[in-house]
Amino acid sequence: MQGPEPWQKAIPDKLYFRIGEVAAIAGVPSYVLRFWESEFPAIRPKRTQAGQRRYRKADVELILTIKHLLHEKRFTIQGARQRLRGHSDPEPAADRPQGLLSEIQEELRHIRELIDTLS
Repeated sequence: MQGPEPWQKAIPDKLYFRIGEVAAIAGVPSYVLRFWESEFPAIRPKRTQAGQRRYRKADVELILTIKHLLHEKRFTIQGARQRLRGHSDPEPAADRPQGLLSEIQEELRHIRELIDTLS
């Protein structure tokens, strides 16, 4: 059996975590976790009657994966979403020279077309 990835952290053995605890484990502010909830449908913490978020261990593991993709692998939100769904290349477009070059060429073509229509 393979061990955890180097970017994964030890998660305490608890059933539920509060948002402050998850923020401390992931090393991101609470507002980032709330934003990620809106961008990644898989993060759906349960709510207490008082409205507080209760994250499960699986949620925390997913949050650590998202942080790794966004902060260390430099994926965009959309790219991270696709990667988590399994529909993405193993590396972001910026890391692929041909992919990045194609994107730049396409954008330059678009700019040229805009300039031509203004002339």
